[in-house]
Amino acid sequence: MKLKSITVLMAAIALGLSSQANATEHHTAQALEHSAMATAHGQDGHADQLLKHAEEGLKHAEAAEKEHAEAHVHMTEAVKHLKEAIAHAKKGHADVGTQHTEEAMTHMRQSIGQ
Repeated sequence: MKLKSITVLMAAIALGLSSQANATEHHTAQALEHSAMATAHGQDGHADQLLKHAEEGLKHAEAAEKEHAEAHVHMTEAVKHLKEAIAHAKKGHADVGTQHTEEAMTHMRQSIGQ
């Protein structure tokens, strides 16, 4: 149930962000969406799904990081936290991985002024 609520919320946020013309926001929206999915799966104890979504989120966060000059510091922090989430998910540590995906999302939002 929690997963569905978060999915709907993040899809709405992603849709709003992706409607902007800038590719950077698109990557940030995708990174946020996948990070939210990773968080939801981590909260449910699904390390394998946390890993899958954190890896996909990382791809988009790294792309946004390259394009996001003015917010580079926050995206760099988001990338670090997603890498930590991936490392912990591989070890089966859903709780710690979840904390890192949440931190990553905080930095992603700060990078776009939300």
